[in-house]
Amino acid sequence: QVQLVESGGGWVPGGGSLTLSCAGQESIGAMAWYRQVPGKQREFVALISRDGNTKYQGSVRGRFTIARNEANNIVYLQMNDLQPEDTAVYYCNDTRSNSWGQGTQVTVGT
Repeated sequence: QVQLVESGGGWVPGGGSLTLSCAGQESIGAMAWYRQVPGKQREFVALISRDGNTKYQGSVRGRFTIARNEANNIVYLQMNDLQPEDTAVYYCNDTRSNSWGQGTQVTVGT
């Protein structure tokens, strides 16, 4: 297991931006962000491979950007034009070890 620590969540008004960070204690594989709201399954948001290839869920494509700093084992999720339906707990995932962070709450006001 790889220890992952997320940060950067909070409250933001509709149309605002936030950047989430996920720091790994050691070298990490392909990394993904997921999100979950109470009563629903955790859903895929974005993924970035070791060589920088990215993949996004359709509802966030064009608004969210995933990036990584390989030297520091950090993955970012830049979120722009946030909408109330983006409100959720966001989790990062190291796909190689299937490790998860503790989650960070993102709340978008109307």
